[in-house]
Amino acid sequence: MLTTACYHRSVPDSPTSRDDVRTRIVTAAAELLRQDGAAGVTTRAVAERAGVQVPTIYRSFGDKDGLLDAVAEHAMTEFSRTKAAAARDAAERDADPVADLRDGWDRTIGFGLANPDLFVIMSDPRRGRGSPAVAAGLRLLEERLRRVAAVGRLMVREQEAVRLMHAAGTGAVLAVLDEPEDERDPTLADAVFDAVMSRIVTPAPGDERAPDVPPVRTAALTLRAVAADLPALTPAERMVLAEWLDRIVDDETDRPPGSPD
Repeated sequence: MLTTACYHRSVPDSPTSRDDVRTRIVTAAAELLRQDGAAGVTTRAVAERAGVQVPTIYRSFGDKDGLLDAVAEHAMTEFSRTKAAAARDAAERDADPVADLRDGWDRTIGFGLANPDLFVIMSDPRRGRGSPAVAAGLRLLEERLRRVAAVGRLMVREQEAVRLMHAAGTGAVLAVLDEPEDERDPTLADAVFDAVMSRIVTPAPGDERAPDVPPVRTAALTLRAVAADLPALTPAERMVLAEWLDRIVDDETDRPPGSPD
């Protein structure tokens, strides 16, 4: 006859139990990462804080790198949810898309500077490339830039704007973090933002600076941003329209300003 203790040992852990253990481990590792940096996230320290055995960590995550990946993914997922909620609120309020883009930038810079070790982990292309949380963040950036394009303020293709904004944001945080902690200047990120905006966004109405972009191209980019949602066209017609608009954008990109048709 099985004793109660033997019975419990012979029954496999339920999915809920395994998820609970995994959550405890990730939470413990995240706390250590914030307090002591990546060097402080040892399997022994995590096991002690989570109340598990070291082999449990290896069974759940493979190795320390797998655990750090899980911690970073969890934190980035929570951060992406916060940014998504803010973006939805801005869209519902019909807020200025450019101001909303700046809000997203400020949130990202603030998150990176507040979580330096975590940000460095996620900035590694080998880690971030397959991350669902990073992909969700990029989709959110695409949505924000599409709103900018829809009001006629985007000067480049949405895909190019996404790449520039993402690279600039990552680079700005890493550049600030690379400085000695007592010499870090967060305003560097402001200068980077202004430089990127001058490359991808037209000046606001009334601004004395003349946009160095053909008006036909701006119009094509604006229509391209909403082409997929035009109810008067069939799906096939929307695809054709998108292709035509892309060709217009490419043609105007190669045409020097002020050149004849």
